[in-house]
Amino acid sequence: MIEIRKGEDRGYADHGWLRSYHSFSFADYHDPEHMGFGHLRVINEDRIQPGTGFGTHGHRDMEIISYVLEGALAHKDSMGNGSAIVPGDVQRMSAGKGVMHSEFNHTQDGVTHFLQIWIEPNVTGIAPGYEQKHFDAASKRGRLRLVASPDGREGSVKIHQDAYVYAALLDGAERASRKLAPGRRAYVQVARGKVTVNGNPLDAGDALKAVDAPEIVLEKGEGAEVLLFDLV
Repeated sequence: MIEIRKGEDRGYADHGWLRSYHSFSFADYHDPEHMGFGHLRVINEDRIQPGTGFGTHGHRDMEIISYVLEGALAHKDSMGNGSAIVPGDVQRMSAGKGVMHSEFNHTQDGVTHFLQIWIEPNVTGIAPGYEQKHFDAASKRGRLRLVASPDGREGSVKIHQDAYVYAALLDGAERASRKLAPGRRAYVQVARGKVTVNGNPLDAGDALKAVDAPEIVLEKGEGAEVLLFDLV
């Protein structure tokens, strides 16, 4: 089964300082048809204005991944971590039994554009944890680069769930694919540009859900940056 979700069909919130598209039900956006996909619970595409951001707030029992597309995201948390997350970085915060953090636009004169992703963990009540790694453009060019996994293989950040997250940059004749094991599903999010996924042309903001598909094929990219989630 293949299902396409167009970007304009997502939930949308405009708070002035923040413009956010919600792939799944979140905050004031509630859609019982889009509560998540497997253990993937949230994909928010956020644009934060300069000098603004999310003040200190709490999370628990969630794997939170930040993927910056433009600008820089300033992060501080109750574990003592403080960093700037820039394009190419993947930040993973395991909220565990509870963590407080804040996120602000780190740039002075431009919008910070990023994806915030929540994955439900397979263990609860653990000590919170933090990890941040950089994956340069060359490592994602024309291929699916593993950026998050349950065992941290290939230098990916480690998440507490049977889920694998890949990132790819695709243009022209470049082609990337991933075979799916029986019983697994895939979610493809086009972060920017255009790409064809299993024969379906997708634009920035669009997504493809695949259940019982043997393989995911990405091709015919035009400035495409894509995330692929391999999930149970």
